[in-house]
Amino acid sequence: MNETNKYWIAAAIGLGLILNGFFIGRAVQRFKKEDRSVSVKGFAEKEVKANQAVWTIKTRVTTNDLSDGSREIEASKQKIVNFLIQKGVKKSEIIQQNLSVTDKVAQDYSGANYGEYRYIIENTLQVRTGDVDNVQSISRMTDELLKVGVVISNSNDYNPAVQYLYTQLNDIKPQMLSEATQNARKAANQFAKESGVGLGDIKKANQGLFTIIDRDDSNASQGGEGGYSPSSVNDLYKKVRVVVNIEYSID
Repeated sequence: MNETNKYWIAAAIGLGLILNGFFIGRAVQRFKKEDRSVSVKGFAEKEVKANQAVWTIKTRVTTNDLSDGSREIEASKQKIVNFLIQKGVKKSEIIQQNLSVTDKVAQDYSGANYGEYRYIIENTLQVRTGDVDNVQSISRMTDELLKVGVVISNSNDYNPAVQYLYTQLNDIKPQMLSEATQNARKAANQFAKESGVGLGDIKKANQGLFTIIDRDDSNASQGGEGGYSPSSVNDLYKKVRVVVNIEYSID
């Protein structure tokens, strides 16, 4: 191979390396530019009033005679229904939920040592209404039932006897999401300003879960949208919260 050919081959290789480095550099530069982004969270909170009350009322009778016990539990039920109607609850809002009889003798662990009374009869009524103020008021008047011989059981399956729920989440979702998004934008703008860069468009957005807790219950945790836990249904007033996660590009 003569010297001239060696020169052109070396020149071609050198030019190829230069061009290759140029395009790689441009690609890396473009990649870095496109990859620059900032992730921020936006928070919104709104106080609302519960729009539905669920009041579970249990009565219990202990007896050795099922016929007498049935009459007694029915009489208690009628007194409760009359009391509720007199206080402004509609008959259609009172639901007969459950009637149970426990025979202590039939239980394996009891045998003949069942105590003074063999049978436990429990009746459960439930009030479901949108008149939450009325339920809050009359649920504090159960001493009037005691005066007419009705004893309300304290057993409510680990749930509070009166639960106040908010079921109109869909009505306030758009406004709250808009507020949370605006707050996220403010945080992103502040970051861009302090970093000396420009804020671009939204690259990705993720709506977090809506949570509803009692207004004064700062420790209650909720796992699902519009969900409730037993610790967050006691208060007539609620706090609705949402957090959005948004990723913005950086110019």
